[in-house]
Amino acid sequence: MKLIGKTILITGGTRGIGLELATQLLAAGNTVLVTARGAAGLASVRQALPGVHAIQSDVSDPVQIAALYEEVRLRFPTLNVLINNAGIMRNLDLSHVAQPERIADEIAVGLSGPILLTQYLLPLLRQQPAALIVNVSSGLALVPFVIAPVYSAAKAGMHAYTRCLRAQVKNTSVRVVELLPPGTETALFRGEFEKEMKGQKGMPVIELVKQAIKGIEAGRQEIRPGLAKILGVMSRLAPDFMMAQMARMSAPKA
Repeated sequence: MKLIGKTILITGGTRGIGLELATQLLAAGNTVLVTARGAAGLASVRQALPGVHAIQSDVSDPVQIAALYEEVRLRFPTLNVLINNAGIMRNLDLSHVAQPERIADEIAVGLSGPILLTQYLLPLLRQQPAALIVNVSSGLALVPFVIAPVYSAAKAGMHAYTRCLRAQVKNTSVRVVELLPPGTETALFRGEFEKEMKGQKGMPVIELVKQAIKGIEAGRQEIRPGLAKILGVMSRLAPDFMMAQMARMSAPKA
């Protein structure tokens, strides 16, 4: 599927990978809708990308997901691409700090929310001659990052869900793709992990999105740019070694 002339919904589309996806897909001649929780992010993306449709919606809230579905169904009935991109990555020490609200929120944004949104929108997507669902998981779905345990678990869940969804809709007009980014230079990658990531360099977000779009248009089911490809191979060949390496990365740098 060429990503030209499509109607595309991107969750978490006001920063990081989502914003760059919106930028490149809008420039290619698509109708682009982005969602986010905060008014400031939505105002910023409206200013940066005047042609974008920015909609307030919290993917962790089932009520707002239902409202988003109704708005999209009425205003954009030709929606044919859904990109589940929203995510939260938190640095959590589960042995010392109990933060049930933050943990529940991270799971909702990274796993249960995208699943629920997909199930709402799937009947609309199936009405289109050709449709696409892109689930943005992570290379950490293959090898978890010790200090991001909930994020890693949510992305592993998204990886499993994506495979199941692909198998169940294979005889419909809907194609299902998974994008598994490596560490990418975004606020999410730095943020709470700046101390541990000192000296580590992520993939430029512009390059990541270029590779993602190229992979989608080439018909690939899973897109593993850069180090994510290595994580996938090593998770099969030497899982204990890779887990030890990821744990070593969790130690703060001097």
